Amino acid sequence: MGERGWILLTLVVYNGAILALGAWAARRARGGEDYWLGGRGLGPWVAALSASASSSSAWTLVGVSGAAYLHGLSAAWLIPACWSGFALNWFLVARRLRAASRVNGALSVIEFLSADAHAAWQRRLRRVGGAILVVSLGAYVAAQMQAAGKAFVAAFEWDLWLAILIGGAIVLLYTVWGGFWSVAITDVAQGLVMVGACVLLPVASLALVGGPGGLIEGMRAVRETDAPHFMDAARGMSGWPLAGLLAGMFGIGLGYPGQPHVVDRFMAIRDEADVARGRVIALTWAALVYSGMVVAGWCARVALEPLADAEGALFEVSRSAMPAIGAGIVLAAVVSAIMSTVDSQLLVIGGTVARDLAPESGSAGLLRGRIAVAGVGLAAMAAALLIRESIFNTVLFAWSALGAAFGPLLLVRLFRGPVRPAWSMAAMCAGFAVTVAWYFTPALKSRLYELVPAFAAAGLIAWCGARPAHR
Repeated sequence: MGERGWILLTLVVYNGAILALGAWAARRARGGEDYWLGGRGLGPWVAALSASASSSSAWTLVGVSGAAYLHGLSAAWLIPACWSGFALNWFLVARRLRAASRVNGALSVIEFLSADAHAAWQRRLRRVGGAILVVSLGAYVAAQMQAAGKAFVAAFEWDLWLAILIGGAIVLLYTVWGGFWSVAITDVAQGLVMVGACVLLPVASLALVGGPGGLIEGMRAVRETDAPHFMDAARGMSGWPLAGLLAGMFGIGLGYPGQPHVVDRFMAIRDEADVARGRVIALTWAALVYSGMVVAGWCARVALEPLADAEGALFEVSRSAMPAIGAGIVLAAVVSAIMSTVDSQLLVIGGTVARDLAPESGSAGLLRGRIAVAGVGLAAMAAALLIRESIFNTVLFAWSALGAAFGPLLLVRLFRGPVRPAWSMAAMCAGFAVTVAWYFTPALKSRLYELVPAFAAAGLIAWCGARPAHR
């Protein structure tokens, strides 16, 4: 059997296992709370791996390794920057959100943020928040579909449309069918495949370049030939430009509390002891995955001929450093990163349509949500063929829009108390609007990552509008 045959066999076995897991888990979805939040019964391993895999999309594997390939040593800042976002969620958000969402019975982040308002303001907040969520997650899902297409094209030289259709159809099938339980259980398998690949590939890649010493020498050679700042953690910057670079890198971590498809897992954790256990699992997972992808990107730059697309570095180095079945596992890991994010995002979109943009009415609400999941998934497949931005940039924009619209408001709500409805609306809209304006203004975007000012603006508004809880 040739290389492509082994890779294809690996993917067929893997996706067959994922569909079987999804079918098994689907039997547990017997009602609204089961379908949207897993009956609030997630244990530490399921919660930690599901939240981790859902927050770590193709951007984590394809984008981070591509950034390391392109920028060299300065990409190492992505490791503590992203790890800090995991820490922010698990230390500050998880325990409080789990407890508070049980008090008001919320099944989604938007529902939780609007629960303290009276009926008219609840409807407004849920509709505006829902619209922001659908637009942002729609772009996010389309970027993931594009990444799936790149993965299959790199492995099999398929047409892009066919690759996107196959990858998208698998995710839609088990997400529409089983809801939260199918998504969470399959995320566990996908998270394990991701971390396995992120450990094996760097080891194989280091062997390819002659170990850590060979990697360092190779990176120095890259610096001397075509990338003067490849070994410079500051990327040749100093003063305010360097401060802007570091603020932008660590600003990525600010987006974690605002990702509805991630923090929903905290609302579903079984008990407080499981939060503590899940924290250890998630932080270990993040350290292994992000450091592994940075090392793999560096090794790709040293070992390979120059690539036209830096985001293809992961696929190319896996084919050079590993046997065919190993390259298949890496491709399965990329597909896992995509599927584990897309399924969670599609489920959140379905919940938003069923519960936030229109009042739920029993089985009709579930049906409306399933139709929304399928519709958005199909639209994202079409949009993936039209995207011209890199996966790295598209995902960061959607991440920023969600992180600024919901993250500051959620943190203020958890730590300071309920926020007055008009101020909640203003915080969500300001976070989203500043993100969009900053992103599309080159003079601003080139100086500072858009999430940082957007998060600050939304956070200030939410803080001013809060009613401190009596303790």
